[in-house]
Amino acid sequence: MTIRLDGQAAIVTGAGQGLGRCHALALAERGAKVVVNDLGSANGVSASADAVVAEIRAAGGEAMAHGANVAVAEQVNDMVAKTMDAWGRVDILINNAGILRDKTFLKMPIEDFRLVVEVHLMGSANCTKAVWEIMREQDYGRIVFTTSSSGLYGNFGQSNYGAAKMAMVGLMNTLHLEGAKHGIRVNCLAPTAATAMTEGLFPEPVFNLLSPEVVSPAIVFLAGPDAPSRKVLCAGGGSFAVFKGVETVGMSLLPNDISPEGIAAAWETMNDETGMKEFTSGFEQPGKFVRQGAETLGMELPE
Repeated sequence: MTIRLDGQAAIVTGAGQGLGRCHALALAERGAKVVVNDLGSANGVSASADAVVAEIRAAGGEAMAHGANVAVAEQVNDMVAKTMDAWGRVDILINNAGILRDKTFLKMPIEDFRLVVEVHLMGSANCTKAVWEIMREQDYGRIVFTTSSSGLYGNFGQSNYGAAKMAMVGLMNTLHLEGAKHGIRVNCLAPTAATAMTEGLFPEPVFNLLSPEVVSPAIVFLAGPDAPSRKVLCAGGGSFAVFKGVETVGMSLLPNDISPEGIAAAWETMNDETGMKEFTSGFEQPGKFVRQGAETLGMELPE
Protein backbone atom coordinates (compact mmCIF):
# COMPACT_ATOMS: atom_id res chain seq x y z
CA MET A 1 0.00 0.00 0.00
CA THR A 2 1.36 3.40 -0.97
CA ILE A 3 1.86 5.80 1.94
CA ARG A 4 0.28 9.16 1.20
CA LEU A 5 0.27 12.33 3.32
CA ASP A 6 -2.12 14.45 1.28
CA GLY A 7 -3.63 17.36 3.18
CA GLN A 8 -1.28 16.97 6.13
CA ALA A 9 1.00 19.68 7.49
CA ALA A 10 4.55 18.81 8.50
CA ILE A 11 7.31 20.73 10.27
CA VAL A 12 10.90 19.61 9.65
CA THR A 13 13.58 21.30 11.73
CA GLY A 14 17.10 21.77 10.44
CA ALA A 15 15.77 21.22 6.94
CA GLY A 16 17.95 23.60 4.95
CA GLN A 17 20.46 20.92 4.00
CA GLY A 18 21.53 17.32 4.57
CA LEU A 19 19.10 14.91 6.18
CA GLY A 20 16.52 17.58 6.98
CA ARG A 21 16.36 18.72 3.37
CA CYS A 22 15.87 15.13 2.19
CA HIS A 23 13.18 14.57 4.82
CA ALA A 24 11.30 17.70 3.73
CA LEU A 25 11.45 16.75 0.05
CA ALA A 26 10.34 13.18 0.78
CA LEU A 27 7.34 14.31 2.84
CA ALA A 28 6.35 16.85 0.19
CA GLU A 29 6.62 14.21 -2.53
CA ARG A 30 3.99 12.19 -0.64
CA GLY A 31 1.61 15.15 -0.50
CA ALA A 32 2.43 16.88 2.79
CA LYS A 33 2.61 20.65 3.11
CA VAL A 34 5.99 21.33 4.68
CA VAL A 35 7.47 23.99 6.93
CA VAL A 36 11.17 24.03 6.12
CA ASN A 37 12.86 25.21 9.30
CA ASP A 38 16.47 26.32 9.19
CA LEU A 39 18.25 28.71 11.53
CA GLY A 40 17.95 32.14 9.97
CA SER A 41 20.44 34.95 9.79
CA ALA A 42 20.01 38.24 11.64
CA ASN A 43 17.02 39.23 9.51
CA GLY A 44 15.39 35.82 9.89
CA VAL A 45 15.94 34.67 6.31
CA SER A 46 17.68 31.37 5.57
CA ALA A 47 18.78 31.05 1.97
CA SER A 48 19.07 27.28 2.42
CA ALA A 49 15.48 26.98 3.66
CA ASP A 50 14.23 29.19 0.83
CA ALA A 51 16.04 26.95 -1.67
CA VAL A 52 14.34 23.83 -0.32
CA VAL A 53 10.96 25.58 -0.40
CA ALA A 54 11.63 26.51 -4.03
CA GLU A 55 12.42 22.85 -4.84
CA ILE A 56 9.16 21.69 -3.29
CA ARG A 57 7.11 24.34 -5.06
CA ALA A 58 8.80 23.60 -8.39
CA ALA A 59 7.66 20.00 -8.01
CA GLY A 60 4.06 21.13 -7.43
CA GLY A 61 4.10 20.97 -3.64
CA GLU A 62 3.29 23.49 -0.94
CA ALA A 63 5.91 24.75 1.51
CA MET A 64 7.10 27.72 3.51
CA ALA A 65 10.32 28.59 5.32
CA HIS A 66 10.88 29.62 8.91
CA GLY A 67 14.16 30.58 10.57
CA ALA A 68 13.36 29.68 14.18
CA ASN A 69 16.18 28.71 16.51
CA VAL A 70 14.71 25.54 18.03
CA ALA A 71 16.48 26.26 21.32
CA VAL A 72 14.40 29.44 21.73
CA ALA A 73 10.81 28.59 22.68
CA GLU A 74 9.39 31.95 21.58
CA GLN A 75 10.72 31.49 18.05
CA VAL A 76 9.40 27.94 17.91
CA ASN A 77 5.97 29.11 19.07
CA ASP A 78 5.97 31.69 16.28
CA MET A 79 6.81 28.97 13.74
CA VAL A 80 3.92 26.81 14.91
CA ALA A 81 1.54 29.80 14.99
CA LYS A 82 2.42 30.65 11.39
CA THR A 83 1.88 27.01 10.40
CA MET A 84 -1.58 27.08 11.97
CA ASP A 85 -2.37 30.41 10.28
CA ALA A 86 -1.41 28.97 6.89
CA TRP A 87 -2.80 25.45 7.10
CA GLY A 88 -4.90 25.15 10.27
CA ARG A 89 -3.22 22.01 11.59
CA VAL A 90 0.08 20.29 12.36
CA ASP A 91 0.11 16.55 11.68
CA ILE A 92 3.82 15.74 11.55
CA LEU A 93 6.83 17.03 13.46
CA ILE A 94 10.31 15.86 12.49
CA ASN A 95 12.85 16.95 15.14
CA ASN A 96 16.02 16.91 13.04
CA ALA A 97 17.93 20.10 13.93
CA GLY A 98 21.28 19.59 15.63
CA ILE A 99 24.89 20.65 16.03
CA LEU A 100 28.22 19.04 16.92
CA ARG A 101 30.89 20.20 19.34
CA ASP A 102 33.15 17.14 19.46
CA LYS A 103 35.96 16.81 22.00
CA THR A 104 36.98 14.30 24.60
CA PHE A 105 35.19 14.88 27.89
CA LEU A 106 38.49 15.92 29.51
CA LYS A 107 39.02 18.74 27.01
CA MET A 108 35.38 19.73 26.46
CA PRO A 109 34.29 23.08 27.92
CA ILE A 110 31.10 22.56 29.89
CA GLU A 111 29.58 25.32 27.74
CA ASP A 112 29.92 23.04 24.69
CA PHE A 113 28.23 20.22 26.58
CA ARG A 114 25.37 22.49 27.57
CA LEU A 115 24.99 23.97 24.07
CA VAL A 116 24.66 20.57 22.37
CA VAL A 117 22.12 19.38 24.95
CA GLU A 118 20.24 22.66 24.59
CA VAL A 119 19.89 22.35 20.81
CA HIS A 120 19.19 18.62 20.55
CA LEU A 121 17.18 17.91 23.70
CA MET A 122 15.60 21.24 24.59
CA GLY A 123 15.16 22.13 20.91
CA SER A 124 13.20 18.92 20.37
CA ALA A 125 11.24 19.49 23.58
CA ASN A 126 10.40 23.07 22.58
CA CYS A 127 9.08 22.01 19.18
CA THR A 128 7.14 19.06 20.58
CA LYS A 129 5.63 21.17 23.37
CA ALA A 130 4.49 23.74 20.80
CA VAL A 131 2.54 21.16 18.75
CA TRP A 132 1.45 18.75 21.51
CA GLU A 133 -1.88 20.38 22.39
CA ILE A 134 -2.70 20.85 18.71
CA MET A 135 -2.18 17.15 18.05
CA ARG A 136 -4.18 16.17 21.14
CA GLU A 137 -7.13 18.26 19.97
CA GLN A 138 -6.87 16.76 16.47
CA ASP A 139 -6.62 13.25 17.95
CA TYR A 140 -3.81 12.73 15.47
CA GLY A 141 -0.09 13.37 15.34
CA ARG A 142 3.18 11.87 14.23
CA ILE A 143 6.39 12.92 16.02
CA VAL A 144 9.89 11.73 15.20
CA PHE A 145 12.93 12.44 17.35
CA THR A 146 16.41 12.03 15.92
CA THR A 147 18.60 9.82 18.07
CA SER A 148 21.97 8.36 17.09
CA SER A 149 24.19 5.32 17.47
CA SER A 150 26.42 7.69 19.46
CA GLY A 151 23.70 7.78 22.09
CA LEU A 152 22.57 4.17 21.80
CA TYR A 153 26.10 2.75 21.97
CA GLY A 154 28.55 5.59 22.67
CA ASN A 155 31.18 7.24 20.49
CA PHE A 156 34.60 8.55 21.43
CA GLY A 157 34.66 12.34 21.76
CA GLN A 158 30.87 12.74 21.73
CA SER A 159 29.79 12.69 25.37
CA ASN A 160 27.62 15.79 24.86
CA TYR A 161 26.06 14.56 21.62
CA GLY A 162 25.62 11.00 22.92
CA ALA A 163 23.92 12.19 26.10
CA ALA A 164 21.53 14.42 24.17
CA LYS A 165 20.74 11.70 21.62
CA MET A 166 20.00 9.03 24.24
CA ALA A 167 17.69 11.55 25.91
CA MET A 168 15.56 11.40 22.75
CA VAL A 169 14.76 7.76 23.53
CA GLY A 170 13.65 8.57 27.06
CA LEU A 171 11.48 11.43 25.81
CA MET A 172 9.94 9.16 23.17
CA ASN A 173 9.15 6.43 25.72
CA THR A 174 7.08 8.73 27.94
CA LEU A 175 5.38 10.76 25.19
CA HIS A 176 4.33 7.49 23.53
CA LEU A 177 2.43 6.63 26.72
CA GLU A 178 0.94 10.11 27.13
CA GLY A 179 -0.07 10.50 23.50
CA ALA A 180 -1.43 7.03 22.73
CA LYS A 181 -5.08 7.72 23.56
CA HIS A 182 -4.98 10.90 21.47
CA GLY A 183 -3.77 9.24 18.28
CA ILE A 184 -0.24 10.59 18.66
CA ARG A 185 2.50 8.16 17.65
CA VAL A 186 6.03 8.96 18.76
CA ASN A 187 9.18 7.34 17.40
CA CYS A 188 12.92 7.86 16.99
CA LEU A 189 15.08 7.72 13.90
CA ALA A 190 18.75 6.74 14.31
CA PRO A 191 20.28 7.76 10.97
CA THR A 192 23.72 7.12 9.55
CA ALA A 193 24.31 9.53 6.71
CA ALA A 194 27.11 11.43 5.03
CA THR A 195 26.24 15.11 5.38
CA ALA A 196 28.05 18.40 5.96
CA MET A 197 28.08 17.52 9.67
CA THR A 198 29.93 14.22 9.05
CA GLU A 199 32.09 15.24 6.08
CA GLY A 200 35.66 14.07 6.55
CA LEU A 201 34.68 11.18 8.85
CA PHE A 202 34.25 8.67 5.99
CA PRO A 203 36.36 7.78 2.91
CA GLU A 204 34.75 8.88 -0.36
CA PRO A 205 33.22 5.51 -1.42
CA VAL A 206 31.62 5.13 2.02
CA PHE A 207 30.52 8.77 1.99
CA ASN A 208 28.72 8.17 -1.31
CA LEU A 209 27.04 4.98 -0.06
CA LEU A 210 25.70 6.77 3.01
CA SER A 211 23.55 9.18 1.05
CA PRO A 212 20.93 11.00 3.15
CA GLU A 213 18.32 10.31 0.46
CA VAL A 214 18.26 6.62 1.37
CA VAL A 215 17.45 7.45 5.01
CA SER A 216 14.36 9.59 4.37
CA PRO A 217 12.02 6.70 3.43
CA ALA A 218 12.18 5.86 7.15
CA ILE A 219 10.78 9.31 7.93
CA VAL A 220 7.87 8.85 5.53
CA PHE A 221 7.11 5.48 7.12
CA LEU A 222 7.20 6.92 10.66
CA ALA A 223 5.05 9.87 9.57
CA GLY A 224 2.46 7.69 7.85
CA PRO A 225 -1.08 6.88 9.00
CA ASP A 226 -0.10 3.32 9.95
CA ALA A 227 3.13 4.24 11.71
CA PRO A 228 4.13 2.27 14.79
CA SER A 229 4.88 4.01 18.09
CA ARG A 230 7.73 3.84 20.59
CA LYS A 231 10.18 2.41 18.07
CA VAL A 232 13.78 3.32 17.31
CA LEU A 233 14.24 2.82 13.58
CA CYS A 234 17.87 2.77 12.45
CA ALA A 235 18.67 3.65 8.83
CA GLY A 236 21.75 4.09 6.70
CA GLY A 237 23.25 3.04 3.37
CA GLY A 238 19.96 1.48 2.28
CA SER A 239 19.72 -0.78 5.35
CA PHE A 240 17.14 -0.55 8.13
CA ALA A 241 16.97 -2.10 11.60
CA VAL A 242 15.14 -1.65 14.91
CA PHE A 243 17.00 -0.94 18.16
CA LYS A 244 15.50 -2.55 21.25
CA GLY A 245 16.37 -1.87 24.87
CA VAL A 246 16.04 -5.15 26.77
CA GLU A 247 16.63 -6.25 30.35
CA THR A 248 17.86 -9.61 31.60
CA VAL A 249 15.62 -11.65 33.88
CA GLY A 250 18.02 -11.15 36.76
CA MET A 251 17.49 -12.63 40.20
CA SER A 252 16.61 -11.81 43.77
CA LEU A 253 19.37 -11.79 46.42
CA LEU A 254 16.90 -11.96 49.30
CA PRO A 255 17.10 -12.75 52.12
CA ASN A 256 20.81 -12.97 52.96
CA ASP A 257 22.90 -12.02 49.92
CA ILE A 258 22.08 -8.31 49.52
CA SER A 259 25.64 -7.03 49.50
CA PRO A 260 28.28 -5.95 47.00
CA GLU A 261 29.78 -9.41 47.36
CA GLY A 262 26.40 -11.02 46.69
CA ILE A 263 26.08 -9.03 43.47
CA ALA A 264 29.61 -10.03 42.44
CA ALA A 265 28.89 -13.71 43.12
CA ALA A 266 25.67 -13.62 41.07
CA TRP A 267 27.02 -11.39 38.27
CA GLU A 268 27.16 -14.10 35.61
CA THR A 269 23.58 -15.16 36.36
CA MET A 270 22.38 -11.55 36.22
CA ASN A 271 24.04 -11.18 32.82
CA ASP A 272 22.44 -14.32 31.38
CA GLU A 273 20.50 -13.21 28.30
CA THR A 274 18.06 -16.13 28.39
CA GLY A 275 14.50 -14.81 28.63
CA MET A 276 15.43 -11.14 28.16
CA LYS A 277 12.42 -8.87 27.74
CA GLU A 278 11.68 -5.45 26.30
CA PHE A 279 9.51 -3.53 28.76
CA THR A 280 6.85 -1.12 27.57
CA SER A 281 6.67 1.13 30.65
CA GLY A 282 8.78 2.01 33.66
CA PHE A 283 6.43 0.22 36.06
CA GLU A 284 7.22 -3.19 34.59
CA GLN A 285 10.70 -3.32 36.07
CA PRO A 286 9.71 -2.73 39.74
CA GLY A 287 6.84 -5.17 39.21
CA LYS A 288 9.35 -7.81 38.15
CA PHE A 289 11.56 -7.11 41.17
CA VAL A 290 8.61 -7.38 43.57
CA ARG A 291 7.56 -10.71 42.06
CA GLN A 292 11.09 -12.09 42.27
CA GLY A 293 11.46 -11.02 45.90
CA ALA A 294 8.09 -12.43 46.87
CA GLU A 295 8.86 -15.77 45.20
CA THR A 296 12.24 -15.98 46.95
CA LEU A 297 10.67 -15.30 50.34
CA GLY A 298 7.60 -17.45 49.72
CA MET A 299 5.26 -14.45 50.04
CA GLU A 300 1.80 -14.30 48.45
CA LEU A 301 1.13 -11.07 46.62
CA PRO A 302 -2.36 -9.52 46.45
CA GLU A 303 -4.15 -9.95 43.15
